[in-house]
Amino acid sequence: MTTTEEYGQRCSELFAAGGYAAARRTAQEGIRQDGAAADLYCWLALAHVREDDDDHDDEAERAFRAGLEIAPDHLGLLAGYAELCLRADAFDQPGRAARGKVLLRRIEEVTPGSSEAERAAAVQRWTQRPYPYREDFRTKLADARAQRDAADAQRADASYTLEHVGAEDAPRQAGARAQDRPDDHRAAVLAATLAALSGPRNAPLRLLVRYRAQAWTLAALLSICTNTLLRATGVVESFSLWGLLWLLPVLVLDRRLAAARRQAERQVVAQLEARPLAADPR
Repeated sequence: MTTTEEYGQRCSELFAAGGYAAARRTAQEGIRQDGAAADLYCWLALAHVREDDDDHDDEAERAFRAGLEIAPDHLGLLAGYAELCLRADAFDQPGRAARGKVLLRRIEEVTPGSSEAERAAAVQRWTQRPYPYREDFRTKLADARAQRDAADAQRADASYTLEHVGAEDAPRQAGARAQDRPDDHRAAVLAATLAALSGPRNAPLRLLVRYRAQAWTLAALLSICTNTLLRATGVVESFSLWGLLWLLPVLVLDRRLAAARRQAERQVVAQLEARPLAADPR
């Protein structure tokens, strides 16, 4: 029989992989098996919170409350609920925002000085920050950097594989490796990327992925030269969009790579969710 701990472990894996909907489905299945599963209510609530949507926030609050009815001193539930409430808009959700301070005091009573208490206090300080727009910009900048790093790693892996394996064998080898290592997100991204770039029609894109930086530089120079030439010959009087057509191939490549990353994430989550829950050997 599958245990609550196994459901919780699967929720943790799906949550880490970005499969929040799958984590919610797994948590709900575990709750149906064991109604008194505070840990699963915690995962269910957190997976709703990560959607960053008002309706999901309402569902998260219901899950937090249901879990706390079972385990009033559950630190994960208290900390997660406190964060949800502290981040709430005091104008739109005055009741929820007020509950944040109450939950923060409750965490301090249960485990003073704990990591959960410190995390909730950090969230409270964040909500009281003097320059919110600057902090929000920094958060968005950090997210953009993370996305850029993921894209750089994707292009580096694809370029290395195409150079050392070849365009014909690379998709097959990458696909086999992804099947052997279904939990490896990077392997899944590489397999999806090479599959998206396979075939004779995508030969120009395979070349661009190996020399993307040079391609961007060349496309930008050609765009400037085209606009300068059009103005000099009197075809246009000022800036023209025709020069931007040189950027189109690189933009097509970036969109193709972004789609491959999303596909790989869905595949990893689907494989994790479909994997049978093994019985605990202990």
